[in-house]
Amino acid sequence: MVWEHFTIETVDADCIRACCNQCKKSFAYISGSKLAGTSHLKRHIALGICPVSRHNQGKDQPSPYIPAPRTNISANGNFPRKRHRAANGVASIYLSEDNYSHELAKMIIQHEYPLHMVEHSGFIDFARTLQPQFNITSVTAVQEQVMGIYFREKHRLLDLLSGISGHLNLTVDLWTSNQSLAYVLITGHFIDNDWKLQRRILNFITVQFPDSDTAFSHAIADCLTDWSAEDKLFTVTSDRSYANEKTRDNLRSLLSIKNSLILNGQLLINSCYARILRSLAQDAIGSMGETIDKVRQSVKYVKTSDVHEERFTKLKQQLQVPSTKNLMIDNLTNWSTTYQMLMAASELKEVFSCLDTSDPDYKLSPQMEEWEQVETLCAYLKIFYEAANILTSPVYPTTNLFFHEAWKIHLELMHGANSQDFFVSCLTKPLMEKFTKYWDDCNLCVGSRRCDGP
Repeated sequence: MVWEHFTIETVDADCIRACCNQCKKSFAYISGSKLAGTSHLKRHIALGICPVSRHNQGKDQPSPYIPAPRTNISANGNFPRKRHRAANGVASIYLSEDNYSHELAKMIIQHEYPLHMVEHSGFIDFARTLQPQFNITSVTAVQEQVMGIYFREKHRLLDLLSGISGHLNLTVDLWTSNQSLAYVLITGHFIDNDWKLQRRILNFITVQFPDSDTAFSHAIADCLTDWSAEDKLFTVTSDRSYANEKTRDNLRSLLSIKNSLILNGQLLINSCYARILRSLAQDAIGSMGETIDKVRQSVKYVKTSDVHEERFTKLKQQLQVPSTKNLMIDNLTNWSTTYQMLMAASELKEVFSCLDTSDPDYKLSPQMEEWEQVETLCAYLKIFYEAANILTSPVYPTTNLFFHEAWKIHLELMHGANSQDFFVSCLTKPLMEKFTKYWDDCNLCVGSRRCDGP
């Protein structure tokens, strides 16, 4: 380390020199804006130019270490500056306070950090370690930066929306809190001029009286005014779970006013496709709750004990069951995991049926009739699962991609409801009624979009 052998001496505000701790010779270090660097200081010690160091080495004595006084580190109390060498001929770039504040605001937005994190002692210490020259910004300054970013991004989106030649479709969601308040989340969906499907959150509006029949329509009207999109509205998608008939009538009235030339407000969809798929799957699973719980407890019995799982695997090998699926315990809040659990367990039903012969403690096995019912259920859950997977594509799917899947669901449920099999009929009739109600609401919109384009 160079500064183990040298001490910084401040001659004046524009002149700082380095003094050898051993021979006391003074060397140039900083003169005005010019930084001399430390190479000549290193040579003074390493090459034996320093007479005291050379004399000590001649006596096989190590050079004494004389620490530099902290009060003489530099004029401003910081460590000596190092020479910053440009890489590949590119000049070194020093981050300005404006850039620093802007990047800090972006970080807070991106990771949803609280604004007052800039006052946390740990953050202040960390920031000063990285760049001691920057003044730590205040909460007010950060808030101004965040709002500045918000308004710049809003203007960009306004320009994008004003330039599209198509229409704007809205989805409306309701978020509730434990403070008797609610928040309406409005998301816009549109196709840009490059024929790419875009999705943007437009507004997050506080609703003081969420039970009001006009709460949604007022929120949507405010959103359209805010984005100057009154003449671009095409459809509104809400959810039956929180929009009663009076609320939907108000939304239809809004649609008929905002786009009276497009079917007089008929393009109000009461539930989105993803929600109806989830609802159908949950209803189907709920109708077989007792049987599914038997399967779930059987899977838990195997998966929660290494001894039980070892016996199960050994029995599977003895029975030569070809299934490659692994048992898994489902997440009750995610129907797709229940489907995957049932699929894996049904392929291993022979092992479960014989498990009590090698494990006398196991007494949970479903009957063969129940396994057959599980397989029937899985056949319908598979249809919903494949349809839902289309929606999880990294590229937003357009109508032409999932229209045929929706049509397939409708046909399969219709055939099931008319089946001579009593179990199949009882399972699918309620699902058929729910999907038919959804399809009656949206087939005009989906069908027209399928014919005209995405």
